[in-house]
Amino acid sequence: MTTTGEDAETARGGPWWWTRWRSAVLDVGLAFVSALECGVEGVRFAEDAGIPMVAGITFGVMAGWVLLIRRRWPIAVVLVSIAITPAQMGYLMGIVGLYTLAASELPRRIIGSLAGMSLVGMLIVMFVRVGRSPDQGNLDLGDWFVPFISITTAIGMTAPPLLLGMYVGARRRLMESLRERADSLERELQLLAERAEERAEWARGEERTRIAREMHDVVAHRVSLMVVHAAALQAVARKDPEKAVKNAALVGDMGRQALTELREMLGVLRSGSESGPVRGRSVPLAAVGAAAAAAASRAVGDEGAADGPCLSDLDVLVGQSAAAGMVVELSVEGETRSYAAEVEQTAYRVVQEALTNVHKHAAGAKTRVRLAHRGSEIAMQVENEPPGEVSPSAARLPSGGNGLVGMKERVVALGGVFVSGPTEAGGFRVSAVIPAA
Repeated sequence: MTTTGEDAETARGGPWWWTRWRSAVLDVGLAFVSALECGVEGVRFAEDAGIPMVAGITFGVMAGWVLLIRRRWPIAVVLVSIAITPAQMGYLMGIVGLYTLAASELPRRIIGSLAGMSLVGMLIVMFVRVGRSPDQGNLDLGDWFVPFISITTAIGMTAPPLLLGMYVGARRRLMESLRERADSLERELQLLAERAEERAEWARGEERTRIAREMHDVVAHRVSLMVVHAAALQAVARKDPEKAVKNAALVGDMGRQALTELREMLGVLRSGSESGPVRGRSVPLAAVGAAAAAAASRAVGDEGAADGPCLSDLDVLVGQSAAAGMVVELSVEGETRSYAAEVEQTAYRVVQEALTNVHKHAAGAKTRVRLAHRGSEIAMQVENEPPGEVSPSAARLPSGGNGLVGMKERVVALGGVFVSGPTEAGGFRVSAVIPAA
């Protein structure tokens, strides 16, 4: 951030009350000139007052040095100049003092009062001085000359420094206000940048979660079926060679499909990072997540739908589970109709993940899949009975514990309700209701 206002003054530094050395040097120079002026004028003051010349000069020099404190105590400088005006000295002090007073942050009534006192004092002194001038008796200028000269001189010695000081003070306050506003805007921009970075980080986290969820939904189901078919292949390899060959073909097809899907997703990530800017900036994860979702949408089975999984593909999904040895039934209630792509994809993923969990945790259990089309919503339920005795050759599938979490996130994101838990009979039930809109 830029250094402005009080920070700038503190950064520059200076002796005593000065904020800069240049200001100190200027004030010392002005005070020296003022002391010299008052000292010279002190000679005439000593003659008029009948005091020793040394005393008059000393008084004038001491009074002139008061100008040194004009920035710290401008009122004192103006009062001293008014006080020594009858002695006909301190004209420079009066001019500079009025300028400093008008440029300060003091209340206007104080500035006006002191300026009026200085004007009146100068007017009286000039009236007396011009009236007693030796040249006045030799010239016949009329009665108007003395007042005119007195008023003109008093105004000329008072008004210009006062107006100039007021202008400089107003300009200084305006500049300080602009600096403060610039600092405030810079702080706001910095805060907005930090918030934008936080939002970008949050968006990256959301897209990472989305990509992970898509890969989990696509790959986990197919790999689970591969493991189940591999276990069945091991069990019937010697007893039923024909069935073993069939299972081996299914495992090979699913493995190739899983590799194709993984290659598409990783290819999207790799090509996205290569096409981005060179200097360490990656491609936005939103584009990667969209591409990964598009790649995942082609992984619903053998149907090859280009627009992602939909409810019409549930027959194929249930058929795949049945081919893996699961006893599964699909029932549909209500009038079949189409929904938004997000709704159909979410409903499909819920059923897919629920069947995958049955393969993992309740192999061989009878499962019922129910789909209900209602007026303003669509409901689905996947319920399995308690698993029977597990043979030693049965597949043991690992679980990451993210399936139910992913299903709930999908459903809640669309404003739906997700419930899962064990049944009274010892099985497990997954239910979800998604708004149709």
